[in-house]
Amino acid sequence: MKQLLVPVISNKLVMPETHLLTVDAPEIATQARPGQFCMIHCGEGYFLRRPISVHGVSDGLSFLVKVVGRGTACLSQSQPCDTLDIIGPLGNGFSIPPGVRKLLLVAGGMGVAPLAFLARTALLQNLSVTLLVGVKTKELVYPLHLLPGGVDLLPVTEDGSEGKKGLVTDFLSELATKSDQVFACGPVAMYKAMYRLKVKKAIQVSLEAWMGCGMGACYACTTLTRQGPKQVCRDGPVFEMDDILWDKI
Repeated sequence: MKQLLVPVISNKLVMPETHLLTVDAPEIATQARPGQFCMIHCGEGYFLRRPISVHGVSDGLSFLVKVVGRGTACLSQSQPCDTLDIIGPLGNGFSIPPGVRKLLLVAGGMGVAPLAFLARTALLQNLSVTLLVGVKTKELVYPLHLLPGGVDLLPVTEDGSEGKKGLVTDFLSELATKSDQVFACGPVAMYKAMYRLKVKKAIQVSLEAWMGCGMGACYACTTLTRQGPKQVCRDGPVFEMDDILWDKI
């Protein structure tokens, strides 16, 4: 983990209100693995940093930044040669178990960010990757050109404007039977629906939580598991689905 002032390489609008922000931070990029995140300072006037998943490391350290408030709006306006104050990489990421050959990645909305990083990592190991992405409408579907060749992208839209119509959980059970391991990132409501399906495959999930520090000092992101209270920032954000007490969240 390092705290660095790093220059912005590029900042591109890739989806509505969603920017691909890339910085020059090789010290962090060489250590980061899929599922980890960084705490990014949003600029003067903002006390708390924002936790943002690492999206990629190949052409710089990149993040998908969705504008949801004043802090992320400020980050979305970063320009090349601006500098950002970043701490990372933080947390425990995804782990591909030995013997796993076929990966099913399930993304809800912005959950695609760390899963795109996981997809690139898996392809480098000559593994098979299917990416199931669920969004409200076609304008929010993750751009195909941002994915490496070899990923089987299956979009699901709630309005049926692209790909299958419905929710990702409508198609999870069938696709899981063709995979060795499931990895997911999305909202808690998606996870609860997945848990109710009782899919007979191991599932790793990346939890979203409000974080004050991102390093385990403030306990703001505590969640309940079968092993007792855990901190999403330090013990996660990736957990085994069956370890989380979903009825307590």
